[in-house]
Amino acid sequence: MAAEKFETSLKKLEEIVRKLENGTLPLEESIKAFEEGVRHASLCAAKLDEAERKVELLIKQRNGSFRREPFAPDTDETGTER
Repeated sequence: MAAEKFETSLKKLEEIVRKLENGTLPLEESIKAFEEGVRHASLCAAKLDEAERKVELLIKQRNGSFRREPFAPDTDETGTER
């Protein structure tokens, strides 16, 4: 599963959530589905963390050099994330 794409893992996680929310799976299958969901959620979180690190922006300076800035989510004037 390590080479799996974020989008693929997210889609599988969404499918698992739908199955679990339906409430028709037997207990043993629900537990297996939950375990698989946790693996997919973990993979998605790791991929998002990796992407956030990569989104340390390289901002080109007027003199042509670059500087690194950590990624900061957009916030409105109250400091609330958008």
